[in-house]
Amino acid sequence: MRAAFFGEVHGNWIALQAAMRDARRRGAEALHCLGDVVGFGPHPDRSIELLRERGIATVQGEHDDAVGNERPIGGACYTNTGEERLARIDHAYTLEKISPGHRAWLAALPRRVSFEHEDVRYLLVHGSPRRQDEHLWESSTPDHLLEMLASEADADVLVCAHTGLHWQAALPSGRMVVNAGALSRPANDGTRSVWYAFLDTEAEDPFSFVPLEYDCERLAAEMRAEKLPAEFAETILTGFWTTGLDMLPVKERLRGRH
Repeated sequence: MRAAFFGEVHGNWIALQAAMRDARRRGAEALHCLGDVVGFGPHPDRSIELLRERGIATVQGEHDDAVGNERPIGGACYTNTGEERLARIDHAYTLEKISPGHRAWLAALPRRVSFEHEDVRYLLVHGSPRRQDEHLWESSTPDHLLEMLASEADADVLVCAHTGLHWQAALPSGRMVVNAGALSRPANDGTRSVWYAFLDTEAEDPFSFVPLEYDCERLAAEMRAEKLPAEFAETILTGFWTTGLDMLPVKERLRGRH
């Protein structure tokens, strides 16, 4: 089986469209979205339309929950007032622009999607099985916690997102945890590529990460035209994060510029 997993779309419909085409070209039989379809990007309806038109299984992220249910965006992901201000600006924009039907679709998304293939149980979540907004970091999440989360969720393979950085871990029990990364913005690595996870169960290493080039200049132009905060377009074009830095563990933060 071949399948693709897209994390953290955040309104980047241009990258989502490119990722769908790329995954199909690689032979993906199934496509999955790990949530946070909206937020931080322009034209929120466009990403939702792509997912709905193709019937792509999608889990609910915390931004999807907040927009779908018209709730304030949670403060757990923002550690300073400057970033919280930007998030409020973006949240108000998304609520204004999204259509009622798509808002209802976001509200109804499941927090988990699971499937089984050749007796292997896969569980897809946004943050973790216990919380939408839980960050599972490569450098600072111990194996025993990952084991507990996967075991309690009855998963052999746990696939998540939320952090914006792709990684995978083979656990002592034989279970796996895979963070699919983000389509919304680069991995704080100084390149313009975004990333998604690809599964090929016939390969020696079943999971790999695919760097994806897309028309980021067009996305940045749309961000500016919609008067979204300049920090968002800067990240897209430079490859270095301008927000979310305070949440990063030391090892992950040292990869970036700021």
